[in-house]
Parts: sequence; C-alpha cells; structure tokens
Amino acid sequence: MPSPTDSGRSPAIEAYPPAIADGLRAAAARHGTPVYVTDLATLDRAAAAIRDAFPDPWIRQYSLKANDVPEIVAEVTARGFGANVVSRGEWAVARRAGIPNGRITLEGVGKTDADLRDAVRATGAGKAPLAWVALESADEAEVVTRMARRAGLGRGLRPPLDVLIRLNPDVTADTIAELAVGDGASKFGMTETEATGLVEWLGSNAGGAVRPRGIHLHVGSQLRAVDGWRDAVRRGLAVVGLLRGGLGSFDTLDVGGGFPVLPLGEPAPGPERFAREVPALLTAVPEDRRPTRLAIEPGRALVARAGWLVASVLHVRERGGRQVVIDAGMTELIRPALYGARHPIVALTSLGRPIAAAERLAIEPARVEGPICESTDVLGVHDLPPLRRGDLVAISEAGAYAASLASTYNGRPRAPQVLLEMDGRLRRARQARS
Repeated sequence: MPSPTDSGRSPAIEAYPPAIADGLRAAAARHGTPVYVTDLATLDRAAAAIRDAFPDPWIRQYSLKANDVPEIVAEVTARGFGANVVSRGEWAVARRAGIPNGRITLEGVGKTDADLRDAVRATGAGKAPLAWVALESADEAEVVTRMARRAGLGRGLRPPLDVLIRLNPDVTADTIAELAVGDGASKFGMTETEATGLVEWLGSNAGGAVRPRGIHLHVGSQLRAVDGWRDAVRRGLAVVGLLRGGLGSFDTLDVGGGFPVLPLGEPAPGPERFAREVPALLTAVPEDRRPTRLAIEPGRALVARAGWLVASVLHVRERGGRQVVIDAGMTELIRPALYGARHPIVALTSLGRPIAAAERLAIEPARVEGPICESTDVLGVHDLPPLRRGDLVAISEAGAYAASLASTYNGRPRAPQVLLEMDGRLRRARQARS
C-alpha cells in the first residue's frame, strides 16, 4: 500500500553511512541508471526489530506485494519470515525464492477461481498445502468449498483446506483514507455478522473439505498511532473467542501489518510499540477462548528503508525556481505521482564530483521531476546542491511499492536490481528487462 504524503526537508547524504553512498555510486557506475539498490545491512536491522517485537511462536509472514523481486524475497524469508501472497503470480515468486507451501499464506480481495483451484490442488493427498487461505466473502467461500468437495478434501488421506475469515474491523486508523483498509466502507473483508455467519455456513455445507481456522484482519498502512490497530485486534480476538467456544480448531488470529516507515526524524511507533498492546488484549479474553496461533504480515516495514533508487540528472534549468529532471520517475516509483507520497532525495555527486561525508555545499530547493511524458511525473521539492547533467541522485525509502508497482510505460525497460552486501560488495539480483 502507498504511504501518506510526507513533508519536510530532504536529509543530506551525510545522514547515512558512508558505505551506502559509495555503494550507490558504484551500482550506478556498474549497472547504469536508473537502478534499484537494496542495502542488506538495513534490511537485516529491520527484520531483527520485527523478530524482537514479535518473537516465536508468532507466525511472521512477509507481504510480497511490498517488493516481489525473488532475490529480495529470499533475503527477507531467510531472516525468519514466511511469505504472504495475493495471487498465483506472487505464489510462484515465493516458490522461486525457495519458500515451501507450508510457509506461504494466500489472501487478497482479488483471488480468481484459478487461484483458488491451485490452492485446492496443493492440498491433495501427499501434496504440500498452503498454511492457509484467507477468504474475503461468502461468494469466494462457496466457490472454494465446491472445488474442495469435488477434490475429495477432508476424506481419507486428503486433509481439508485450512482457511481464515477476513474480518473488516471497522476502525478509524491514523493514516490517510487511501490506506485505511480497515474502514467499514472499504472493499476488504466481512462484517462481524457476515464472518460468523460464514463460519456457520461452512460447518453445514463444507462437509469437512474446508476447515475454518481463525480470523484475518488488516487495519491499513503507515499507521502513525496504535489506537486503531489495538481496537481492531480487540475485535478480532472477540470474534475468535466467540467462535472458538464451539469450534476447537478455530485457533488463529492474523493481525496483518501496517507498521509505519516515515522519513528519518519523523516520530512513528515502531513494531515493539504495537507488540506491547497484545498481552493486555489477550488477558482480557478467557484463556480457553484465546487463539493459540498469532500471526503478523509486515511488508513495508521490512524493505522500505533498505531500498534506494539511483538516478542521473538529465536537465537543470530555471522554471520559476530550480527544476531538476532525472532519468527515474513514475515508471520506477509511481507513488509520488499516484498518491503524493514523498521520498527524500539526496545528491551523490555535485558538478561531477562525489560528495564527501564532511563536505558542506550550498543547498537550495529544487523541484525534481521524472522523465515520463506526463505532467504528474513529479517527485517533489528537495534541498539539493549544485547539479548538472550526469550528476547522480538517490531516492530513499524506495524498497517498498517501487519495483513491485513498476511499469514499462513509454517503452522503458524495468530497472536492474542490485543487492549491497554487508561487506560492501554488489550482487546483481535482476538485470534490466522490458
């Protein structure tokens, strides 16, 4: 999901470790621009922060929609995460990254019959079923139940298909409207009445082929406060407790993600702040009604800050103020054009020279624009030193919802993906492709 519009001054490159600036310049020299670079040291720290906040036995699933490059998926899941996918395409990426079906969960409001059919087929005798499928509606449940019964799931050696029921928690989240997927009017999930009714329907009509295992919910992205998230988890626990009384296998609550990544210096609750809410919420539920499996599915919080998009300057000119046009834009990072999201931009070179960590240059505002033939291809106003054609800039916090939303509009090839290793070496993850 995209993030809210951010404001504030662009941090200087000195705000980041010198090794990152060196690695970004080296990636541009070796692979050209635009180029995506993922700093594995930053990724490692983000993964550790979430593992520390939500340790085992929490089930931690990485939401592939944030960044679906297979090599990056593999790096994330090697750090203690499974994969959360929303389509057969993302499922295939997870498998290419080496993740077994048992560590993959399928959700999403747009699951097709083909997606559901493959989930059923993976649940046959001697096969490797998905951990679970989250159902969005009664319509979806009817389709998958018909498929599961026809496949003979739940009989003989064939296990049933495990499903969660997506609850729309109908809460107010501290984020922009476009990200508030837990709002009662959003297209995601079911009301409490619909969810409990669906579990009863499955009990009467699934013939054991589909097994309800719990509740899935998601409040939204870029949550600047924990209040809405806490309210949603409380409501999810209430539904699990209600249904668990008569259905012992109803044992799971997946609380989604939403942990924010805001520009450096802006206050935001970290994963540990969200985790601190959970013990009191569980204590309020009778012990025999509590879920025995708890899951989260962060995406942005894992990969956003680790990712950079390096670009070259194409034009510098006066247009009622300094205008800088670069060779990366909405085809590589659509979020500023689509939602007004702000990604800080820093200069890696000035007038052809690398910028040293201690160097102090004249800084002035510049309106940065992309190369696409659309007037909305604008990346915002940023404080930058003197620039000329060929200078390098780096767009920060581009590890989430950049590559996965990229396009080939204007006939542009997709930018290459490069990993910056812990020891400073560069490893190409994906070459440029059309």
